[in-house]
Amino acid sequence: MTRPLEVVSGLSAPELSARLREALSNDGPALLPREAGDGSRGAVGLSTENTAPLGDAGAGAAVPLPSEVPKAVALVIETSGSTGMPKRVALSADALLASAAASEQALGGPGQWLLALPTHYVAGVQVLVRSIAAGSEPVVHPPGHFSPEAFAALAGRLKLPLRFSSLVPAQLARLVDAAEADRDIRRAVARFDAILIGGQALPDPLRERALDLGFAVVRTYGASETAGGCVYDGQPIGRTVVRLAAGELEIAGPSLAEGYLGDAELTAARFHSDEGHRWYRTSDAGTVVDGLVTVTGRLDDLIISGGIKVSLGRVERLVQSQPGLEQAVVVPRDSERWGQVGVVVTEDPSTDAPVVELSGPRLDHLREAVVAEAGRASAPAALVHVRALPRLSSGKPDRLLIERLVAAGAPGVAPPTPGASRIAPPAPGASGVAPPAPGAPGIAPPAPAASGVAPPTPGASHVAPSVPDSRSARTAGGGTPAAGEAAGEVADEVAHAPLPDDAAPRE
Repeated sequence: MTRPLEVVSGLSAPELSARLREALSNDGPALLPREAGDGSRGAVGLSTENTAPLGDAGAGAAVPLPSEVPKAVALVIETSGSTGMPKRVALSADALLASAAASEQALGGPGQWLLALPTHYVAGVQVLVRSIAAGSEPVVHPPGHFSPEAFAALAGRLKLPLRFSSLVPAQLARLVDAAEADRDIRRAVARFDAILIGGQALPDPLRERALDLGFAVVRTYGASETAGGCVYDGQPIGRTVVRLAAGELEIAGPSLAEGYLGDAELTAARFHSDEGHRWYRTSDAGTVVDGLVTVTGRLDDLIISGGIKVSLGRVERLVQSQPGLEQAVVVPRDSERWGQVGVVVTEDPSTDAPVVELSGPRLDHLREAVVAEAGRASAPAALVHVRALPRLSSGKPDRLLIERLVAAGAPGVAPPTPGASRIAPPAPGASGVAPPAPGAPGIAPPAPAASGVAPPTPGASHVAPSVPDSRSARTAGGGTPAAGEAAGEVADEVAHAPLPDDAAPRE
């Protein structure tokens, strides 16, 4: 049996909640929520307007949506594509409600939620599902820029004894910064019984700062394929089971997705049955010791640097443990000498123009900290400062875009081509980097000549020219003008200041 599939775009939280109630009770069509302006509203078929690229990253080809889905499917979530090709995850009402019940049990009972995440992502829509299951009305943060002041003010509108919210680390970082400077914000946020933090790894220093403020932060682990977070502070919740199989974390339980819409091959590859359970292969490395789950990195984030395997996920966690780098991102960059190296990209709101550090005491200290734990091959090649990291509308860093922009300025490396997951080396004799072709996904068009140079920061060996009018070619779907501006700055930076192949120290 089947049911209709309907794309809903730009609905308010109350509107989507009402439609979601119908979908969960099998009284209405299955829903595919999208960000405002991304896709059409109404019943879908195979028309052109319903073949939009998947997710925020825009990395997927235009794929038609079916007009019908299996009866069990209540919700389809298009993944962000922040670390790979976006997918359409099909979730049943049973999976969504099982996840909500497990969360309620883990958090001590039903409560009222403050929604501060986009509802076209699983973490945001699950706030609505939990609210439906609890019989409560969520308080909703206005869409757009996350405001700690608004969040604190809205917290005062929560009336039930148990109060919850769900954030990504970037939002928590803003909240912590504001609370450290404002006692009223600190008091308002400290009244929450739990603030779930997910979407990406929560740096330990940021977590410690939040705990010092009295914030009840809960580190969560999960995916769209598990209907959201299914591990809280290392403990599987509800009937979730996590195991390690051939070095990969696998998850079983009632909250697993049905699979990927329109992709039977990928479904078979990522979901399998064993020992009486249906398991989801996460592509994450980690450990499970006495039931405690620890995620150590992605199995697909390994690079080979100087013949040695390096986990960029591990490097990123080490970088994020350093003061002031809690939100830094580490991406690969092809190197003619080493094969590949890691480059650290971090936000610095005081930076008028992007800055690349290739040497100096700050980078030396960072390299020493990484090398001490992960070996010399893991030493970052450079530290790039930008005013704002390109982000998806969920608040997560747009890793694919950051990687492409960094690669665009690498010496001896051809510019990215549409659909390429890694950058191919240029033809013999190539001496530089060709400007990115206009319209290439995630790459800004060549910027006009810069007229000024920003002053260097201590330890910086090169400062990129200021290009105030540059913009990223990619703003649709990912979403905000701020992200586009930041992307343009990264592109300008790497284009004008190529990173040398001998930047990373080796023995």
